[in-house]
Amino acid sequence: MKKVWQRIYRRYLLDALSAMGQGLFASLIIGLILGQLGRIPGLGFLATFTTDAYISGSATPVVGAAIGVAIAYGLKVHPLCIFACAASGAIGYTQGGPVGAYLAGVFAAEAGGFVAGKTRVDIIVIPATTIIVGGAVSTLCAPGINSVMAALREFIDWATLLSPIPMGIIVSVVVGLALTAPISSAALCAMIFTVPEGETAGLGLMLAAGAATAGCCAQMVGFAVTSFRENGWGGLISQGLGTSMIQISNILAHPAILIPPTLASAITGPLCTTVFQMKNLGSSAGMGTSGLVGQVGTWAVMAADTPAWLLIINMALTQLILPAVLSLLFAAVLRRMGWIKPGDMKLPEYKK
Repeated sequence: MKKVWQRIYRRYLLDALSAMGQGLFASLIIGLILGQLGRIPGLGFLATFTTDAYISGSATPVVGAAIGVAIAYGLKVHPLCIFACAASGAIGYTQGGPVGAYLAGVFAAEAGGFVAGKTRVDIIVIPATTIIVGGAVSTLCAPGINSVMAALREFIDWATLLSPIPMGIIVSVVVGLALTAPISSAALCAMIFTVPEGETAGLGLMLAAGAATAGCCAQMVGFAVTSFRENGWGGLISQGLGTSMIQISNILAHPAILIPPTLASAITGPLCTTVFQMKNLGSSAGMGTSGLVGQVGTWAVMAADTPAWLLIINMALTQLILPAVLSLLFAAVLRRMGWIKPGDMKLPEYKK
C-alpha cells in the first residue's frame, strides 16, 4: 500500500503538477511578460501577439490547452493522447480554471493512455476517449471546483486582512518551500490566486499573493547568495534567475541549508502584507525571481496605483535586498554553529 501511495504522489503531485507549471509558463506567464514588454514604445506588437493568441486572459482556453498537453507529456502517454489533451485541458480551464484543467488533463491522459494499443483504430479511439473523459470530468467537477476555490480565496482574503502578520509568514514560507521542493509553486499559485474573469480580487488575496512572491524570492535569492562561495557567479545566476530547486539533493543531504532562506521568507512575507503592502495575482506569485516573472507580475498588478519609483524600491527591498541580507546573516550564524559546512551547498555541475 505504501508503494501505491508513493507512486500516486510522484505521478500526480510531482510529475503532473510540475508539468502543469511548465504549461503555465509557456502560455500564461510568457504572455504576461510579452504583454508588459508591449507597453514599451516600439514593442506594441508584442502585446498584439498575446491578444491574438488569447494568452492574456484568465479564462482563455489556450492556457488550458497548454496545461493539458504539458500534463500528458509529463505523464509520458501516447502521442495521440498528448495532442488530444489540448482539447481536454481547454475544456477544463474554461469551466474550472487551473484546477479544472489539471483534473481534466490528468484523467484524460490516463484514459487515453489506458486505451492506447487496445484496438486497431488508435487514431480514432485514443483522441475520442481522451476528449470525452476530459470533458466529462471537467463538466462534473467544475461546479464543485469553482465553489471550493471561491471559498478558499475568500478565506485567504479574510484571514490576511484580519491577521496579516501570521498569514504573511504562513503563505510566504509554504509557497517558498513549494518552489524549492520538486513540485510547481507556479501551478499552486495559479490554482489559489487566479481570479475568474469578471470577479474582482480582494485586497487580502492580493497581499497574500505578494507574500507568496516574497517567499519564492527569499528561497531563490537566499540560496543564490549563501552558496556563492561554493558555486560562484554561475550558481548565483542559475539559482537567482533559474530555480532553487537545483539544491534539492543538497537539502536532502544537509537539511540545515534550508533554514536561512526559510527564515528570511518568514520575515519578508509579513513585511509585504503590512509595511510594504506588496500585491500580486495568479501564477506569477509562485515564480519568484525566475526569469523575473514575479517582478513582472507585481508590476502588472501594482503599477496602476503605485508610483513607479516607489514600486521599484519596494520590489528591490522585499524581493532582492532583504532576502539576500537576511539569508547571509542566518547562514553566517549557522556556519559558526557548525550546522552548515563548506561544500554543503555545492551544486553537482560545479564539483571538480
